[in-house]
Amino acid sequence: RKEFVDLYVNYVFNESIRKPFEDFMQGFLRGCPARKWKMFLPVELQTVLEGHKKFDWRLLEKNVTYVQYGMLDRTIRNFWTVFHKLPEEKKKMFLAFLSGSDRIPGRGVEHFRFSIVDPQVEKPDELYPSANTCKLILFLPR
Repeated sequence: RKEFVDLYVNYVFNESIRKPFEDFMQGFLRGCPARKWKMFLPVELQTVLEGHKKFDWRLLEKNVTYVQYGMLDRTIRNFWTVFHKLPEEKKKMFLAFLSGSDRIPGRGVEHFRFSIVDPQVEKPDELYPSANTCKLILFLPR
């Protein structure tokens, strides 16, 4: 019985995925040669590839630049008040809206910068917030 279980586990976790894994590894190494990523410990490589999963949201707030806004403008104060009251999952959804990913890149939140911009439209109540994910800009109407 033990031998059957051992053989089955080996098949499921090793043999059955050997070919797909070898294909994946070949493609991965073509784009990211082993000599470049072997310098990382496994946990470091995971962070580089996946990004950070835990955040200091107050530090994120401190790293924001404002365009056509001041840090003390009512719209900005209201935005951050509401933001900090959100549950963790909603904050990550905001991050995905802003950047296209619900994670902070491997360098960390201290290097993650984005801008909040007033789109300066005639009727701001008719405009929803929007984002430019490539440039990390949140367009936030007054």
